[in-house]
Amino acid sequence: MADIALHILLLLFLAAFLAGFIDSIAGGGGMITIPAMLLAGIPPLETLGTNKLQSLFGSGSATLAYARAGHVRLSEQLPMAASAAIGSVFGALLATVVPGDVLKIFMPFLLVAIAIYFGLKPNIGDVDKHRRMSVFLFTATIVPLVGFYDGVFGPGTGSFFMLAFVTLAGFGVLKATAHTKLLNFGSNVGAFFVFILYGVVLWKVGLTMGAGQFLGAQAGSRVAMRNGAKIIKPLLVITSIALAIRLMADPAHPIRIWLGW
Repeated sequence: MADIALHILLLLFLAAFLAGFIDSIAGGGGMITIPAMLLAGIPPLETLGTNKLQSLFGSGSATLAYARAGHVRLSEQLPMAASAAIGSVFGALLATVVPGDVLKIFMPFLLVAIAIYFGLKPNIGDVDKHRRMSVFLFTATIVPLVGFYDGVFGPGTGSFFMLAFVTLAGFGVLKATAHTKLLNFGSNVGAFFVFILYGVVLWKVGLTMGAGQFLGAQAGSRVAMRNGAKIIKPLLVITSIALAIRLMADPAHPIRIWLGW
């Protein structure tokens, strides 16, 4: 595609900063960056590929911030991150040949369900609860499944990881957020290498937005660590609902086409 004007790059940088801030706390940064790139005239597949590049900076930045504060031990969680990366590789391969219409149909309803769960369950806080699934089983099943979704589509991945960590792994909200960022980084790495092979990464755009993501994630992760569940829970609810509305607002959404809206 033609070279992107400087003022468009600046707007994409600002969009990525906001996305990095929100994503480091509650996930859902893709609902900002993907529409921003599409509005800038970037084709859909290039948007997915470039989004993975810039997302690496945001998820990596947030992961480092949480790790430095002791909320996630990188060496112990590397197998889980690798599992997310493997799942995203297969998802990204599918994304290069198959439209994501099936995922678009179910996504709004799943996101609203997540928002209701976190919004109405009063005992979700920063204290760990009873684990319902072993580490091995969680790593071998849930993690690559969500990673696969991240590779094929993306937006809402953080919400799904958060739900899994809280309900199945028994993590408190802040610990779940920290581990979600690590797994997001892993899934971004796996999908990113697939999109590189297909030549659909716009490096200038991705690196510019990556700088914004890095700075936004640093700011957001500090807010999350300072406030814990008090900020993470409401922002997760708001982000999930906003993403569901954003998906349904697309005139090309399969449900809207079926209903003739």
